Amino acid sequence: MVHEGLSMYQDRLDLITYGKKLVDTNLTKGTGGNLSVFNRKTGIMAITPTGIDFYEIRPEDIVLMNLDGDVVGGHRKPSSEWEMHLLQYKYRDDIDAVIHAHTAYATVFAILREPIPASHYMIAVAGKDVRVAEYATYGTHELAVNAFEAMKDRRAVLLANHGILAGAQDLLNAFNVIEEVEYCAAAYYRARCIGAPIILDDEEMTLMAEKFKTYGQRKSSESETK
Repeated sequence: MVHEGLSMYQDRLDLITYGKKLVDTNLTKGTGGNLSVFNRKTGIMAITPTGIDFYEIRPEDIVLMNLDGDVVGGHRKPSSEWEMHLLQYKYRDDIDAVIHAHTAYATVFAILREPIPASHYMIAVAGKDVRVAEYATYGTHELAVNAFEAMKDRRAVLLANHGILAGAQDLLNAFNVIEEVEYCAAAYYRARCIGAPIILDDEEMTLMAEKFKTYGQRKSSESETK
């Protein structure tokens, strides 16, 4: 049994809340996707379990793991893609929450294996664009490494023929990245249907990156779960 101090009970509740929110806002379906948070003081990750509908997950179903990949709390099996989350926490100090989802429009570009360019300035929540990670079977070490490499200097990455992965300092901002990238993907898709989208240049996106250090970050006080 995990030590009481490592229970991360509020984090468990937040993972359930944002999992339901993914479904409610049509950013994923059923059990598609997974969410996690990382406690840097204890070195423990809380992650959603595998194969359970987001509306059926209970706090005790959330799995706790250390950075070695050992389960230290919870009676369920962790998401099969736990390593894809863990690598972000292990090698990046700017990410303490990760969300993977099967969003509709971002997945279109993941299937095309095309990055989402800066057709809208809001893509800056993730970076100057969103790259595509090389394809690998879900739940594998190879996919985790591919996603980590393609997400360097970014807060989101497309998983080829799969979906999207995003990370931020907390669940609120990780969810915001997913939401905004999906909006940009949808707008870009529609623009391509009727013409040739104009892409913002690197100079403008460098400016956006600077502005989004404050504008693009949401505060936890805005969250309905706090």
